[in-house]
Amino acid sequence: MKKLLFAAGLSVALTGISHAEGLETYLDFPKEMPPGNLAIGPDGRMFMSVHEFYGPELRVVEVMPDGTTKPYPTEEWARAPVEDGDGLRGVLGLRADREGILWMLDGQGEGQTGRVVGWDTKAERLHAIFYVGQPAARATSFLNDLAIDREHGAIYISDTGDGQNSAIIVIDMDTGRARRVLEGSQFTIPEDTPMIIDGREILLGGNPAKIGINPITIDPTNTWVYFAPMTASAMYRVRTTDLLDESLSDADLAAKVERYGDKVISDGSTVDADGNVYITAMTDNALGVTKPDSTYEVLYQSDEGLPWPDGFAMGVDGYVYATINELHRSPVLNGGEDASIGTYKIVRFPALGTGISGR
Repeated sequence: MKKLLFAAGLSVALTGISHAEGLETYLDFPKEMPPGNLAIGPDGRMFMSVHEFYGPELRVVEVMPDGTTKPYPTEEWARAPVEDGDGLRGVLGLRADREGILWMLDGQGEGQTGRVVGWDTKAERLHAIFYVGQPAARATSFLNDLAIDREHGAIYISDTGDGQNSAIIVIDMDTGRARRVLEGSQFTIPEDTPMIIDGREILLGGNPAKIGINPITIDPTNTWVYFAPMTASAMYRVRTTDLLDESLSDADLAAKVERYGDKVISDGSTVDADGNVYITAMTDNALGVTKPDSTYEVLYQSDEGLPWPDGFAMGVDGYVYATINELHRSPVLNGGEDASIGTYKIVRFPALGTGISGR
């Protein structure tokens, strides 16, 4: 398979891949650098979480223009903390906002509280930390991804939970208060559909992987939050003003959620200014889009070239960037065995719509 490696100055077209013509491989990573999610700042700087399902030493890196990576934000912060020192325990979701703050979702674990760490990429200093403890979180919480709403001073977190208590967590940036909404709703819990990749049903903890809310993103005007369970056939959206309205009961809020359109089992998402919601369709080894007319379309598909597309970031250059990481072959989803072959990369393609995504 021929690849495009822009970071190394090469320009070779992808060929021989079904339904993937025009998709570019922006960067390949070595086996020790399995990509997680991406964030691209307003100045074009690129940041990436290193997927914790592979047990890496580094949690977050900056992807440099020449294709190399360096620990980020600092040598200490990019690794697990020693006692009470600086460090990140395990980062999946991360977003860079329009002010240049990199927001890292540092998930909770045994004896530790989940948090969102904000780092000022311009001043290169800690900006803020928001803790996500009980009752906003649950003992079974799995803080998966996040969307940043600087206009309303809010952070929206997808808490996958145990599949029955899946929910959205809303953080008020002014007060630090966290609230749990839409817990156990039809819009956040998984559908009863097996996750089958390459002919194998994926198991998580020995049980069929049927996973609640994961993809979550916000539009450029900070009007709509788009979200969905990973195991679901629909993408949903709700107005930010409704998510922030504490006078609404959960039932009242649920009544304001809209079914935006069709999708397949998916991991990450982002949205452009025209309402095209891009998804990483890992069970199809594909990148797809839920369109404003509610239809779903496969944009690029390749069994060989797109094994588990994971996270998205909208670039300032009009391209949509996505990570590929073979996650179904990771120890967590493959019975404790790492069966990945090292298809770790970032791909990119031109956005269908105009403008850049909300953060």
